[in-house]
Amino acid sequence: MITGTVLSIERCSLHDGPGLRTTVFLKGCPLTCWWCHNPESQVFKPELYFLEERCIGCGLCKSVCKNHINDFNRKDCTTCGKCVSACPKSAIEIKGATMCAQDVMDIVLKDVKYYEHSGGGLTISGGEPLAQFEFTRELLRLAKENSIHTCIETSGHTATDKILVLLPYIDLFLFDFKESDDDNHKKYVGVSRDLIVKNLHAIDDAGAKIILRCPIIPTCNARDEHLAAIAETANALKNIVEVNIMPYHPMGASKTARIGREYPLKHLGFPGEDEIDGWVKRIDDGTGVAVKRG
Repeated sequence: MITGTVLSIERCSLHDGPGLRTTVFLKGCPLTCWWCHNPESQVFKPELYFLEERCIGCGLCKSVCKNHINDFNRKDCTTCGKCVSACPKSAIEIKGATMCAQDVMDIVLKDVKYYEHSGGGLTISGGEPLAQFEFTRELLRLAKENSIHTCIETSGHTATDKILVLLPYIDLFLFDFKESDDDNHKKYVGVSRDLIVKNLHAIDDAGAKIILRCPIIPTCNARDEHLAAIAETANALKNIVEVNIMPYHPMGASKTARIGREYPLKHLGFPGEDEIDGWVKRIDDGTGVAVKRG
């Protein structure tokens, strides 16, 4: 049995591809985006998630910890789960669990009728699903074996031969386009954009359908040059379906604190509606591809 580390499975999703979908979020990502709204998906292994607002300070979690961890110092945590069971207020969770592909697919298959009526299906997201390549491939294979429409949400940062191998199993790529300047890409995302751009054009040349997903972040990439580059990139793709603009939201701030890390953009709030409309218009003016707010 092929297994992987699953962060969560969300049924009845409306925002991860066409129709009503089941989105499987996997753990692990090679990128370190400053604005990541799923920071608990970055690390490959399960990790402790502490909801401080629920804690009543009873100390039961510390009393059952075999490593005597105090104040949620995660360095020595083995994610055994004893503190989770002991907490009377459900203030502690373990994010991530090992699952076999068939068990995941059994959950996906529960909503087949909804997929058929809405044009939906399975979306694999993350983290970065291509970072768990064998598991992702098996999920996609099982989905196609059951005639389920498939999407993958990816940064595209993976070996080109791997992403091309998956093409027969993927109906639609939700492909991230995070930054058009390579120095900024390295700063805000953690890697060069060269491989990502190579893979974007490789799957396009192979005939894959693509929705270009573009997070727009004030103080990072919300500048005219980048917005123009999004339009130029869309114009260069032969099989693009649409461009989705993903406005920044600060959801990652609280979630980052719950896994014991610092959030780089904690000073940022929601952008204004007029600002978002301006981003969409700037891109829309530069391309004939449909531009939508994601």
